[in-house]
Amino acid sequence: MAKNEKKSSYWSGKLLRLRQELVNLDKEALDGRQAVELDQSRVGRLSRMDALQGQAMNNAIAERRRATLARIEAALARLEEDEFGYCTLCGEEIAEKRLELDPTVSTCTACIK
Repeated sequence: MAKNEKKSSYWSGKLLRLRQELVNLDKEALDGRQAVELDQSRVGRLSRMDALQGQAMNNAIAERRRATLARIEAALARLEEDEFGYCTLCGEEIAEKRLELDPTVSTCTACIK
């Protein structure tokens, strides 16, 4: 196996594991995003407020997960096109340490500024 193939396989595996982890977390958190019952005779006002706040937080977390999943899919597409690890703005190589922290990044540190 060539060096580039090993590297590609490494990043592909890392991204696929991350994607599966997020999908599993999303399935587990489904209950927290369900509609809150508004029947005041069954649940007190403060309990409903807590439930609504919890639901809003779970929805926000789910939205961040969806955004991360989209970045993972984009990174996997860049891997397929042999463009992974290169800045999408300037074309320079992205530092390995940066990719280790977040393999979904698409820009180098110079282009962030």
